Amino acid sequence: MLEYPELKTISSQLVEKFETLWGRLDYSETKTRLDEIEKELSKPGAWDKPDLLTPVLKEKSQLTGKLDMYDSLVEAKDDLDTWLELAQEEGDAESLAALDGQVAIFRERLTSTEMATMFAFEHDKNNAILEIHPGAGGVESQDWAEMLLRMYTRYAERKGFKAGQLDFQPGDEAGIKSVTLQIEGLYAYGLLKGETGVHRLIRISPFDSSGRRHTSFASVDVYPDMDEDIEIDVRDEDLRIDTFRSSGPGGQSVNKTSSAVRITHVPTGIVAQCQNEKSQHRNKATALRLVKARLYEVELKKIEESRRQDYESKDAIAWGSQIRTYTLQPYRLVKDHRSGSESGNVDAFLDGDLDEMIRNHLLYVHAQGNNA
Repeated sequence: MLEYPELKTISSQLVEKFETLWGRLDYSETKTRLDEIEKELSKPGAWDKPDLLTPVLKEKSQLTGKLDMYDSLVEAKDDLDTWLELAQEEGDAESLAALDGQVAIFRERLTSTEMATMFAFEHDKNNAILEIHPGAGGVESQDWAEMLLRMYTRYAERKGFKAGQLDFQPGDEAGIKSVTLQIEGLYAYGLLKGETGVHRLIRISPFDSSGRRHTSFASVDVYPDMDEDIEIDVRDEDLRIDTFRSSGPGGQSVNKTSSAVRITHVPTGIVAQCQNEKSQHRNKATALRLVKARLYEVELKKIEESRRQDYESKDAIAWGSQIRTYTLQPYRLVKDHRSGSESGNVDAFLDGDLDEMIRNHLLYVHAQGNNA
């Protein structure tokens, strides 16, 4: 544990960074807009047509989340000031440990708020739809895909986001064949959209009795969750809807009705399916929302001339196309091939500690003048 002089120096640097950042934040504007919405919602008759309030309520939720983030940062800064004073007065191990912990909390909230200021795209603040698909390699790649699923689930937990599975296809022996997650939280899409691409793992395979080193690949795709306000014209005649029984472990929990739904958008070949709910109607609604989100992403890529390509035309999930490599043998390192960012703490990274690398990618993109 660091001594007081070192902790005080680090704290001063963080506070200086906070003061610079605070001058760029739109706290007053956000608070004013939130007050306006709350006044509108409190007027007589405002709730007579609740369906028309969906966009307003969504904006209110996002503004509230933004203010909570700002207030949380100020609270962490105030707590840091308090512990700095106590640690200086007391100088014991307990107060220094508390100060050290508060420095970490303040740094994390400062980083999160700083990253939020880099989001210029309209839908960066939306929830995210995240898909994981293993590459060729059978059980080894499927196990790697499941490791990525755990990593992103843990990341969501660390950020206070809610992660739910919309679709899950288990592997034959281990791992997963595919999974679709809905990650709910302010700026979930903005934070995770840079994870789109191929992820490579190098390790001694637990499935190889000879203990040889293997290279595995899995792809990640991220879309903004547009809810019901997405403006994409999808004609009924362009959709092929198939129903099937949900897969599962068997036994009493197996679904004996064809409640799972797969929707294919015939003109583009985009396919989405959902089997999370027991209700076929709900699964159909979710699958249609996924189709719309992917169609929206395709159009967005065309408009912004994004470097990412559509899933159908994306590079093969194999050598030379990875955005990030996770090496567990012969050394331990996670490297992002776009920003050049590296992390030697592989275990923490795979446990969802992604903030620093996501931040570095955002800084890289910001410097490039893009919004990928």
